[in-house]
Amino acid sequence: MRINVLSYLDEIATRLPNKAAFCDDQCQLTFAELDDRSRAIGSALAHAKFSNEPVVVFMKKGPYAVSAFFGVVRAGCFYVPLDEEMPRHRIDMIFDTLQPKVVICDDTTRDKLPVGADTNPPAILHYNDLITTPINSPTLQAIAAQQIDTDPIYVVFTSGSTGKPKGVVACHRSVIDYIESLSEILQISESTIFGNQAPLYVDACLKELFPTLKFGAQTWFIPKSHFSFPMKLIEYLNEKHINTVCWVASAFTMIAALRVLNELTPQHLHTIAFGSEVFPQKQLQAWRAACPQARFINLYGPTECTGMSCYYELPADFDQSRVPIGHPFRNTDMFLLNDDDQRITQAGQPGEICIRGTCVTLGYYADPERTAQAFVQNPLHSRYPEPVYRTGDLGEYDEHGNMLFISRRDHQIKRAGYRIELGEIESAALAIDGVSAACCLFDEAKKKLILCTVSTLARADLQAALAAKLPPYMLPNVMHTLETMPLTPNGKIDRNGLKERFV
Repeated sequence: MRINVLSYLDEIATRLPNKAAFCDDQCQLTFAELDDRSRAIGSALAHAKFSNEPVVVFMKKGPYAVSAFFGVVRAGCFYVPLDEEMPRHRIDMIFDTLQPKVVICDDTTRDKLPVGADTNPPAILHYNDLITTPINSPTLQAIAAQQIDTDPIYVVFTSGSTGKPKGVVACHRSVIDYIESLSEILQISESTIFGNQAPLYVDACLKELFPTLKFGAQTWFIPKSHFSFPMKLIEYLNEKHINTVCWVASAFTMIAALRVLNELTPQHLHTIAFGSEVFPQKQLQAWRAACPQARFINLYGPTECTGMSCYYELPADFDQSRVPIGHPFRNTDMFLLNDDDQRITQAGQPGEICIRGTCVTLGYYADPERTAQAFVQNPLHSRYPEPVYRTGDLGEYDEHGNMLFISRRDHQIKRAGYRIELGEIESAALAIDGVSAACCLFDEAKKKLILCTVSTLARADLQAALAAKLPPYMLPNVMHTLETMPLTPNGKIDRNGLKERFV
């Protein structure tokens, strides 16, 4: 039985030592180099007596940061990925929660650490020093022999409704389960070449990191700037022969909305996975037309359940107006609960999406109160302890038994006696020629709908086009045209930032 995720690296470094594993435009690491560096870093941390500790990896995104993650795990610790592009206030709050004893940095981040007035500042270790540490194989072997599959592997911080980030703690077993299931669904192999979009400090990057180890695949870290210049992005995909991408839906939407696919298409893509947001139909069809031989797979799942938890592969003749999120991964159960905590089985009845299984993570780091609110006893029985994660997302079943995502609970509002899904207004806007991005907000105090778009249309023309698609009670009261839609670091629309500006 596989207990430690790094057993993948142990095996692949022996089988394919000289193959480039993780690459960007500045450097590449082979599997052998990745293995050696992780062992050197693990030896250094173990020599310094760090064990079962959160180790902050505060480095520039790229292959070196990945080797630091694995080095932390070699030492029997768990990594906490941060990045210099994160707001300083957020980094300060994360440090306050973690109270870390050790931080790994590089030349780009060393002078940006939040040292402050901490009476117990962490040890600051430089990556370049760590990788020169002699490998202590007996010590690393002893650490690995003591590890079990429920030991933590990472802490990833997500947004909290109170403004305080929540640190989700995942263990080896949940990550191993995730890798095995996701790899089957995406049909990963040694010939897979990933094009990574997600930052390393979100769980979305797991789709590339660990399947690369399992199969001896390859991952290219695409420059973030290319996602603002779609033509360069497609050229990059073609140049690196990237054949598999797992991106947030907005990354695909932006490319299609700007009609780049009419001029240049990805030549090698055969697997296109998307998630985290609803993929608007118009832009989805543009991608399917541009890549007719590719498999399109919708993924859904929260960070609290080790990334993605269910999937739906679009058949060749797919023509539904909504893309299902489908069925859960192997060894995972997803179900809907109504307001009385009763299970919903009939099609068309909305309820809260709940998830149980090995994918459910260990909870929030040093935050038992919020852990208890979200990770609850399965409300369908009380016979034995069984943790269930309540996602806060609304879903329903279609007539084929596929689950459909409706919205976040906080994106469903009531206005003038009508229940409104903000996402429906956004979808209507994105279906209009000339609109490349859309986000709908609700001003609770004034009971007004606010629509923000990136659009080439005059306001009157946009209003008229919306009036032809939506009932009067769903029409926005206020509209703002933006030059660009603000995004969070992982590529989603920055709704909180827009609320601060316009609500």
